Amino acid sequence: MRFMIIVKATKDSEAGVMPTEELIAEMASYHEELAKAGALLDASGLQPSAKGWRIKYSGEKRSMVDGPFAETKELIAGYTIIQVKSKEEALEWTKRFPNPAVDGKEGEIEVRQLFELEDFEQGEAVERFRELGVGAEK
Repeated sequence: MRFMIIVKATKDSEAGVMPTEELIAEMASYHEELAKAGALLDASGLQPSAKGWRIKYSGEKRSMVDGPFAETKELIAGYTIIQVKSKEEALEWTKRFPNPAVDGKEGEIEVRQLFELEDFEQGEAVERFRELGVGAEK
């Protein structure tokens, strides 16, 4: 089972305030433990939304909107993807996730299970994804 630990953005992360050496060290230790347990698949921080954009769809029409985006609580500052045997194991790992907010301020993570190719009705389109090696547990 794969899970994404989503680090919610804060006013600081959106303002480009970089994490402290202490926070980076805590995150490094946590991710090293995940790696040693064979549970770490990927992890990264994201640049502020001012450096991003959104594509909005209306049927086949697409329009682009440049960042920054106003609602910080709806933005993502980073993520970690883990692979574990159960939801309970994922919960135990996420309870240990360091507070991602700068200087121990209020922070939040959200955890979501990823779909696996086996969750979908099998067919030619799913096989195309399987051949690409995406959407599947390692």
